[in-house]
Amino acid sequence: MARLAYHPQTAAAAGLNASKRWATSLGIWGVGAGTAALLLLSVTPLVKREVLVKVPVLGGYYEDKTPASDKPF
Repeated sequence: MARLAYHPQTAAAAGLNASKRWATSLGIWGVGAGTAALLLLSVTPLVKREVLVKVPVLGGYYEDKTPASDKPF
């Protein structure tokens, strides 16, 4: 028969254990939400110019190569 033992925990130890359990899940959800936000906002000029152009590998894809004479505004 298994015996159960009571081990009291301090508040700091309980908080640390809870944060360890939730860190991976919250990290995955955070990366997913950030990716979705960039995908939805990638059509706005401010996000393109300030964020996406500065990404090292993908920056060339988001650069605006349209000549100034062809832009209406």
